[in-house]
Amino acid sequence: MALIKSISGIRGTIGGQPGKGLTPIDVVKFTTAYGAWVAQQGTNKKIIIGRDGRISGGMVRNLVVATLQGIGCDVVDLGLSTTPTVEMAVKMEGAGGGIILTASHNPKEWNALKLLNHNGEFLNAAEGQWILDYAEKGEHDYASINDVGTLVNDDTYIAKHIDAILAHPLVEVAAIAKMNYKVVLDSVNSTGSLSVPPLLRALGVNDIIVINEEVTGHFAHNPEPLPENLVGLCSAVKDNSATVGIAVDPDVDRLCFVCEDGSLFGEEYTLVAIADYMLSHRKGNTVSNLSSTRALRDVTEKHGGQYSPSAVGEVNVVKKMKEVNAVIGGEGNGGVIVPELHYGRDALIGIALFLTHLAKTGLSVRALRDTYPNYFISKNKIELPEEVNVKAIFEEIKKKYAAQPINTEDGLRIDFDASWVHLRTSNTEPIIRVYSESATEATANELAHKIMADIKALM
Repeated sequence: MALIKSISGIRGTIGGQPGKGLTPIDVVKFTTAYGAWVAQQGTNKKIIIGRDGRISGGMVRNLVVATLQGIGCDVVDLGLSTTPTVEMAVKMEGAGGGIILTASHNPKEWNALKLLNHNGEFLNAAEGQWILDYAEKGEHDYASINDVGTLVNDDTYIAKHIDAILAHPLVEVAAIAKMNYKVVLDSVNSTGSLSVPPLLRALGVNDIIVINEEVTGHFAHNPEPLPENLVGLCSAVKDNSATVGIAVDPDVDRLCFVCEDGSLFGEEYTLVAIADYMLSHRKGNTVSNLSSTRALRDVTEKHGGQYSPSAVGEVNVVKKMKEVNAVIGGEGNGGVIVPELHYGRDALIGIALFLTHLAKTGLSVRALRDTYPNYFISKNKIELPEEVNVKAIFEEIKKKYAAQPINTEDGLRIDFDASWVHLRTSNTEPIIRVYSESATEATANELAHKIMADIKALM
């Protein structure tokens, strides 16, 4: 069993002992602390909640709703929904905050409370720490009978979300509809089934095949949209002579595409392609985290903009986007953030912009992918003995590569001519993650192994 308490939310496996898994007691404890935080913000006590299709979703939903009402918060429950939809609903409702019940790409035994502020954005470090500290104190006066909160069920927000996407000036329904696209969707038995097909139909795509469609929470495969988990989608695209395959994760904030030949477009290139389209119409800057592909920088500079890296994590990407006034940003895991809509990763707006871009180029998905520079990212890790001083090791690595551009915003990133390596410790495991990128798999692996050898020698 596992329970991970972090500034970004509470995540754990269902069951077990309190404090060691995500039990009913833990759900109540941290929901209470979040409600207390919302109350002391002084905005209002309306809280939006929504959940993905997980088996445990109904149980966790009941605990969260009852707890929020018990501390005097008024709840608007969107029911089965998506992370970006809940984020947008917080702003549309003028709510004091929101909770998304999803463990994102984690397997079915996991669930989580993702916590939002009144802007529908994830909490910053200080806000998250306040909630963790309050929860540990375990002191709270619950509402008396006259102050118990209300509950409203509202299942209209996916439609409102789609309407907002259709209203975006760079989404061109006529251009998409004209192409008569055939799409295969892998919704991995969650709320992508409820959100992506209605969006596609609204975009003029009527030939839609959905695999893993039933919203059961019994995920047909590991729900993270990685190559090894999308073999079925790749086959379905080829077998059905489809134009494109679309994969989303259970809460629909990550997005990747499959080309018509069954090859992967590459989740790192989801943001790259959409940014290319947006930057051709909206001159400006871009942001992605330090472990994302260099291709975004290449595309940004091609359009005369400036690329800025951020620390890993959506809240850090959003912070940097606001600092540099980025027109688009996100993460290399298929997370696309379009601030004109809202500051959150959103697979739905990503689909609409990608299909518009594809339609306007007139290319196949494979041909579109071939217009972008090819980079390969090598992902490795080093196990850490307890006595190792990682900070001292990073300082020695900095000295050795002092002639190269170095970024220490999140661990240590070293840039070379057309390559980079990013070193950072894990928040959940005693390891150093070593990510490297270069033009070929061989050179990316060679760079990673060189730096790993340096680290092991220092250890």
